[in-house]
Amino acid sequence: MVEPCRSPRVQCSGLAWLLLKLVGSPPLLSKSIATVNLRRLKYFVKLVDIGSMTQAADVLHVAQPALSQQLATLEAELQQQLLIRTKRGVTPTEAGKVLYGHAQIILRQCEQAQSDINATGQALSGQVSVGLAPGTAASTLSLPLLRRVRERHPGILLYLNENFGTTLSELIMNGRMDMAVLYGGREVHGLSFVSLLREHLYLVSADPAVSALDEIPLADLADMDMLLPRPYNVMRRLVDEAFLCIGLSARVVAEIESSITLTAAVAEHFGSTILPESSARVMVAATSMHMCRIVEPEVEAPLALCLSGHLPLSVPAQAVKAILLELVAEMRGSLI
Repeated sequence: MVEPCRSPRVQCSGLAWLLLKLVGSPPLLSKSIATVNLRRLKYFVKLVDIGSMTQAADVLHVAQPALSQQLATLEAELQQQLLIRTKRGVTPTEAGKVLYGHAQIILRQCEQAQSDINATGQALSGQVSVGLAPGTAASTLSLPLLRRVRERHPGILLYLNENFGTTLSELIMNGRMDMAVLYGGREVHGLSFVSLLREHLYLVSADPAVSALDEIPLADLADMDMLLPRPYNVMRRLVDEAFLCIGLSARVVAEIESSITLTAAVAEHFGSTILPESSARVMVAATSMHMCRIVEPEVEAPLALCLSGHLPLSVPAQAVKAILLELVAEMRGSLI
């Protein structure tokens, strides 16, 4: 058994030692030990995800005593308690939370390495995850992206996840998603953003009074009942900031973050909403509602591709990214 580094010059922490064994193994480290350690990491991540020793053992097809022993060995190696055991299940300690984040990145990198090696000299294959903010131009890319990836790289298994921008960026930061298309793009530590396009914001309403309008001053919206997302949403922040610039505020009567519910509510005259052009066109096309461009001032929503700032994309993910950029360029030409 390989012991932790005890050199008086270099004091290796338990986590550093584990990482060394996983990705920087010395010559005397046997292949079986490295494999066991990866397996322990997988077991640990699954335990945290499920929160139950019994259920995790069932999912992993491992006897519960064996799973407990693997966890005990991992805790002994790191000299830290990683999980708190209660009658309700298991929860990670502070040390466990730290390891959980690192373990996800390590396991994902190992999967990417294997995928890249397998792809050498062959057709691209492997899993690629793409996040798309719902109710935005990003969501209109889903089917074209799926179709084009299938045509060019049938060996790539594409995972599409429609979720809020904050959730998607957290998944990328934690190494659980490759990329995401979302609105915003403000500099965030651990993330990088590629600017894609800027969309004008439109008023969408079932009110006949706006049916003949192509444009509407933002100030005129202050007297209208508005259906908007929560304040933490990027679109809501853009709207609030625009109103603040003219010394007014939106009269929000309900906060809705479901595109289906929002469409139904606007159609039933519960209020009007504000959307980027691509989303407004989709909503209007399916209903008898109207859309008009907001002016005085014009308000734009920046669409960006969000990537990890420290984890490189796998070869299949790079191919998907290239296709995504192609589709965005085509979309840019279709917008007013």
